[in-house]
Amino acid sequence: MGTEIKQPEELNQEQLAQELLEKFDAESNLRQLGGIVKWVVYGILIAFSLFQLYTAIFGAFTAYIQRSIHLGFALTIIFLLFPPRKKGFKTKIAFYDYLLAIVAAICGIYWTLNYERLVTSLGTINQTDLIIGGLVILLVLEAARRTVGLPIVVIAILFLLYAFFGPYMPNFLAHRGQSLEQIVNLMYFSTDGILGTPISVSATYIFAFLLFGSFLVKTGVGEYFNDLAITVAGKLVGGPAKVAVFSSALQGTISGSSVANVVTSGVYTIPMMKRLGYKREFAGAVEAASSTGGQIMPPIMGAAAFLMVEFIGRGVTYWDIAKSAAIPAILYFAGIWIMTHFEAKKLGLRGLTDEELPDRKEVFKKLYLLTPLILIIIIMMMGVPVIHAALYGIIACIVVGFLNRDIKFGVKEIIDALADGARTALGVAAATACAGIIVGVVVKTGLGLSLASGLVELAGGNILLTLFLVMIASLILGMGAPTTANYIITSTIAAPAIVTLLAPDVPYAAVPVVTLLSAHFFVFYFGIIADITPPVALAAFSATAISGGDPIKTGVHSSKLAIAAFIIPYMIIFSPQLLMIDVSVLEVIWVLITAIMGMIAIGAGVIGFWYRRIIWIERIILIVAGLLMIYPESLSDVIGLIIFGIMFAIQMFTKSKGNNKIKTTLG
Repeated sequence: MGTEIKQPEELNQEQLAQELLEKFDAESNLRQLGGIVKWVVYGILIAFSLFQLYTAIFGAFTAYIQRSIHLGFALTIIFLLFPPRKKGFKTKIAFYDYLLAIVAAICGIYWTLNYERLVTSLGTINQTDLIIGGLVILLVLEAARRTVGLPIVVIAILFLLYAFFGPYMPNFLAHRGQSLEQIVNLMYFSTDGILGTPISVSATYIFAFLLFGSFLVKTGVGEYFNDLAITVAGKLVGGPAKVAVFSSALQGTISGSSVANVVTSGVYTIPMMKRLGYKREFAGAVEAASSTGGQIMPPIMGAAAFLMVEFIGRGVTYWDIAKSAAIPAILYFAGIWIMTHFEAKKLGLRGLTDEELPDRKEVFKKLYLLTPLILIIIIMMMGVPVIHAALYGIIACIVVGFLNRDIKFGVKEIIDALADGARTALGVAAATACAGIIVGVVVKTGLGLSLASGLVELAGGNILLTLFLVMIASLILGMGAPTTANYIITSTIAAPAIVTLLAPDVPYAAVPVVTLLSAHFFVFYFGIIADITPPVALAAFSATAISGGDPIKTGVHSSKLAIAAFIIPYMIIFSPQLLMIDVSVLEVIWVLITAIMGMIAIGAGVIGFWYRRIIWIERIILIVAGLLMIYPESLSDVIGLIIFGIMFAIQMFTKSKGNNKIKTTLG
């Protein structure tokens, strides 16, 4: 898989993290420029952020202008910063990339220069428009290849071919077809293609929160997450593994990438886990599973939360999405925490010693560093517009940065944060633009409904079989795609099948919101866990580069640890109470308690240890009891609790003595 990665002992943690990011995360494969070119690119990055800040404060321009300028900025910088190949020149820009950057800039301002003519042309375009639109499509595909990777580009090209060759498609896939002019018109001169909803969200909410994340990092919060996690969880049984879970959950609040999350936390946690006695594959799996879970963690959810608001519509707010994601996220991380605990008990592993921990008082003195995160959550709960919440968060970061005496924070760091935020947004802009191609074709050809009908028909109308087929489709579509593109693709192609099944012959405007949320969460979860599901498990593979373990074994262990992510989506479909819609506080508490007890039972069953090693029949019984308790229905809860109580009593009366005797509380 490319250049050989040196082991942790040969490199310091920062060097290792950078090398791994360049290998596994396409968005980090940047040129290291020098001289005047470096400062020109730096200036363009700052201009990009200032443009976005201006429109966030004073209001966005009209849709076509806002989105095309956003895209033009992103494409121009991508061709200056990203080499065409991973092994390409990293210190200078090839002449053809200068040309591509200039063309991208021209295409980006084309809408601004021709706005009145284009909006009054009633959908007709001239020869120049056709050339510009065609160039934009090619530029978007190449930019996405450089920043995101090949999978999404291949899918987008296949969809373009499908639009053109529609009449020659078989059976239910056939449509009347689109001419080259119609495709270009759709892609760049309408709001159904490249300039559609995905890049609209990128050009507003996502950019604002990525900028917030950049400022948050400058305040020292990223490093503080690790210190806080070690302080809180380090002394517990199997401490480093629980540190990885806790740290990754915190990192997930600001990270938009599973791989980046693995590398950021993993260079600290994986070596600690190995030293403590965890096997290499398990250590890597804990970090990979935890980091991937960061993408389903409110409030940001890898930026997919903002896309979900726009895609579902129907008056659904950002806060509805964040609230609905809370219990599933808690169950996901609770499952990993519980299983790492049982694995540590099975291996007889200890926690960290006092000497290995940071100064507790000093760590808790810095809790104020979390103020920006807490502030934006409170502000959004109060109903303040999301983009304004991000602006308030940025201001809070600046204040906190000046208060943190352990870091250097001044005007230079603020300007650097503007540049870093714009740089972080490049991959998202390219991914959403490329995903817009897919969405445009689906909307124009009706492919979403055709695929939905086809899947339901293939499954014979059976709900479990349909969900299984959608799960497989989401896992495949999510392989190698970043969170934003991942959700756009799965929600456009796979989610309609669930909606069709749950609300047959019902117009979209009449489909219950809870049905739409359930369908979108289902495909979102399975698209995300493609990052830890072999054979293409980028998060697991990046973790093995740190742990030195076997990639496939690490992926298998990751999938086991993330078993909650394979169960919860089905539970959401059959009982949407997990999304906290139209339920009382007492119902939420009951659902949460029984579900966590269910995860304890499943964790013990999967790991094969509770208060002692357990035989295979006990493991099966515990897994069944766990599933019954996770399913939010009174009868199943009662049956599951009875089985759980019986198995608990058996464990307590038959637990072995000596080294296998453990405390009755987790941690």
